[in-house]
Amino acid sequence: MLKECAQHGYFRADLCPVCGQSGRVLLNDRELDHLGRVLTGILRHFPDRYGLTMDPHGWIPLTEIARAIGQRHRGYPWLRAHHLVAIAETDAKGRYEVRTDRIRATYGHTVEVDLDLPTDQIPDRLYFPVTEEEAALVLEVGLKPVDRKRVHLSKTHDDARAAGSVR
Repeated sequence: MLKECAQHGYFRADLCPVCGQSGRVLLNDRELDHLGRVLTGILRHFPDRYGLTMDPHGWIPLTEIARAIGQRHRGYPWLRAHHLVAIAETDAKGRYEVRTDRIRATYGHTVEVDLDLPTDQIPDRLYFPVTEEEAALVLEVGLKPVDRKRVHLSKTHDDARAAGSVR
């Protein structure tokens, strides 16, 4: 469940983790799961299916996405930009970036985007999940993005394992 505390913002729990208040429900679990999948799909793979166009850096205005989802999915005529911001700000996987009135996916694209990411402060060691069977092939030919535009590397072994569990 996705809720909003009037004092501390958005959270995904029964009670606000800061003050313990119950907060206001924004999305139930089913809505949160469905909208998260739709939002990720739009921002990574198929903005055109919703009549949306992203700029060269992957940004789409929040109000346009909310309107497009509301028009395509009959159950969401009430959807507004703040619901999408709440999804993005509480996403544990860091899949989204919000700037003022726009949103984009941070990784996993199958459409061409220039994320214009910083190149400073990159860790000396990054991780990628492979099985023992895949390791020999990776050592032989290197990492390839397969069905994505880029290879997603993780800062920690645990993050890589989590990313690999959904491949």
